[in-house]
Amino acid sequence: MSNRLAQSTSPYLLQHADNPVDWWPWEPAAFEEARRRGVPILLSVGYSSCHWCHVMAHESFEDDETAAYLNAHFVNVKVDREERPDVDAVYMEAVQAATGHGGWPMTVFLTPDAEPFYFGTYFPPAPRHGMPSFRQVLEGVRAAWTDRRDEVAEVAGKIVRDLAGRELKFGAVEVPGEQDLAQALLGLTREYDASHGGFGGAPKFPPSMVIEFLLRHAARTGSEGALEMARDTCERMARGGIYDQLGGGFARYSVDREWGVPHFEKMLYDNALLCRVYAHLWRATGSELARRVALETADFMVRELRTTEGGFASALDADSDDGTGRSVEGAFYVWTPEQLTEVLGEEDGRLAAQYFGVTKEGTFEHGASVLQLPQQEGVFDAERIASVKERLLRARAERPAPGRDDKVVAAWNGLAVAALAETGAYFDRPDLVDAAITAADLLVRLHLDEKARLARTSRDGQAGAHAGVLEDYADVAEGFLALASVTGEGVWLEFAGFLLDHVLVRFVDEESGALYDTAADAEKLIRRPQDPTDNAVPSGWSAAAGALLGYAAHTGSEPHRTAAERALGVVKALGPRAPRFTGWGLATAEALLDGPREVAIVGPDGDPRTRELHRAALLGTAPGAVVAVGAEGSDELPLLADRPLVGGAPAAYVCRDFTCDAPTTDTDRLRTALRTALNG
Repeated sequence: MSNRLAQSTSPYLLQHADNPVDWWPWEPAAFEEARRRGVPILLSVGYSSCHWCHVMAHESFEDDETAAYLNAHFVNVKVDREERPDVDAVYMEAVQAATGHGGWPMTVFLTPDAEPFYFGTYFPPAPRHGMPSFRQVLEGVRAAWTDRRDEVAEVAGKIVRDLAGRELKFGAVEVPGEQDLAQALLGLTREYDASHGGFGGAPKFPPSMVIEFLLRHAARTGSEGALEMARDTCERMARGGIYDQLGGGFARYSVDREWGVPHFEKMLYDNALLCRVYAHLWRATGSELARRVALETADFMVRELRTTEGGFASALDADSDDGTGRSVEGAFYVWTPEQLTEVLGEEDGRLAAQYFGVTKEGTFEHGASVLQLPQQEGVFDAERIASVKERLLRARAERPAPGRDDKVVAAWNGLAVAALAETGAYFDRPDLVDAAITAADLLVRLHLDEKARLARTSRDGQAGAHAGVLEDYADVAEGFLALASVTGEGVWLEFAGFLLDHVLVRFVDEESGALYDTAADAEKLIRRPQDPTDNAVPSGWSAAAGALLGYAAHTGSEPHRTAAERALGVVKALGPRAPRFTGWGLATAEALLDGPREVAIVGPDGDPRTRELHRAALLGTAPGAVVAVGAEGSDELPLLADRPLVGGAPAAYVCRDFTCDAPTTDTDRLRTALRTALNG
């Protein structure tokens, strides 16, 4: 069996390297082979922590008979959606348009010209629940290809034409204003689940970007309702099973409305975004729960996702060995009352069951429970609970661990850099800031070439072959901007500038200001992908708007500011109509309405007064504020230029919209200046 996946940097592709299916990676040679043989392409897209991808692989791709049929009648192409988000986006759009829903594994049949003509997601090995079996689908597609080739070509052509007609021209001169953001807030209020926090029904995904918008909106306008939705949602999630009560960190989503039973995989991007959101919630409210969750989530990322090279791995699987050799979802995380007693003894076992809501019937499958923190009467002894958690965590570490997808994705590492830099700075944890710097160093050293072009992924210290997409440039720039504010090192601002120059030149539609997910010189697909909606992560579009705005505030660059404003036209169009899917765009619009404010702290390094002013600046809640810190006369960061000490003492300068407050040496006054709601 040809083993073309063996050299891949994707753990997902490597999982399929030994299949009896003759897989090809996504490359021109696969399409040439399909043309030469006159057969269609089976495109199978998934990712390593996807439960149903594993199921379909086991049932069909590891089956010799199915593999023989696939090899005889198709050229089979395997894609890791996390490595090639552009390929995934283009065909997922086609799947959703044709079937009304999408998901992974994604199964698409293409002509040798890469035009799709038949779609699906998971197909079972035998017909069930009204679904045809995978073999029936393969036979049907083969028959259509052999007997009705003209019809297939016609369908494929129509699909491609329809997709081409979906191009967005939402870059606009008009930026979202007060009214649009108030409208978006109203829309969120309507979809808010007042009983359990979050938005909509089951399944429930952590709405980290929407919470960021709510926190910024509350800071700018003084809206109590916005702050309450943010605070309550964060508390409900942190008390639910979606949060790992022993080891910190969040699962991908909850299958129920109550945040009780998670889908157990843990993704880097969720944890980076949530770590930052909880740190920002603490900054706004002083909530002890928010502080604990931010720190535990940061510690989880460093402990369990950090790679040998200092980057961060993509995900931990949902499934693991349940101790009997079977791979079972959630096996690593769930407990029965008996297991608690076995580890803790009778008395502490009872206490743990009560504290974590572990019942005889179980809250998950087979009488096991997901640990939660139910609201209950009574006070628990903090030291005793800490000891219980420590012993359970130690016992859990003996269980077979879930698999880890250890490829380093540039965009998600950018999000982690921002989260760790800020969390480390807020809570006086220099080790977390160091972890952010090490990951940022890796991105510069390994992912950036001499023209400051980004590679999407790396693994084991080796850069992958795939070009970075818009979200990579934007999120890495966002991480570097956060590092510049926290460390005062100008090199991070410079690197952010290199990346954002690529955005201006290679990703922006000059005419409309709209953004594309792939660069103008990237591999041509059947359509150039373009998605402005924020889903599991900020879209490249809104992440770019945010980073461009922050960079412009740091440097005064007009082109970056203009590009950010033009990109935000899409938020004016979508925000009031679909606020749940425009969270980061709305958060960026809040920053624009606030200025964003520019804060320069001038004073000798090592002077406690400089440090105190810098800390007060970082803890200001003004949306999207940027901070520069350095010695008098330093040319490290542009905001420090021509900013003298005041009466020989360290001073803070706050400006917005081309006007500046009088400089102050008083930390309390600075705090007030950065906490005052504009409309309050």
